Amino acid sequence: QVQLVESGGGLVQAGGSLRLSCTTSKRTFGNYAMAWFRQAPGKEREFVAAISRFGRNIYYADSVKGRFTTSRDNAKNTVYLQMNSLKPEDTAVYYCAARQGAGDPYRSESYNSWGQGTQVTVSS
Repeated sequence: QVQLVESGGGLVQAGGSLRLSCTTSKRTFGNYAMAWFRQAPGKEREFVAAISRFGRNIYYADSVKGRFTTSRDNAKNTVYLQMNSLKPEDTAVYYCAARQGAGDPYRSESYNSWGQGTQVTVSS
């Protein structure tokens, strides 16, 4: 497992932007595929985006395609989620997750390391 720390959440008006970061001290960060999930109050955790170990494969939920971009910098042990054109329905706690080895990038069960989450609130 790897310890993950998210940052960058906050309050933003609809149409605004935020960039989330997720970092680890693990020097083998490049061994991990990474993902972002979110959970709104009263709802189940849902997939947002995922990126393979070296960024060659990237996946997005339909609800965020064209608005969110995930990227990673293995030299900085960090993965990012750039969120543009934010909507009130994007309000949630956002979690980053790490997976080592094979697994379905869309499923939370594939990931065995999770950050503590960062709150994103989008006002209308």
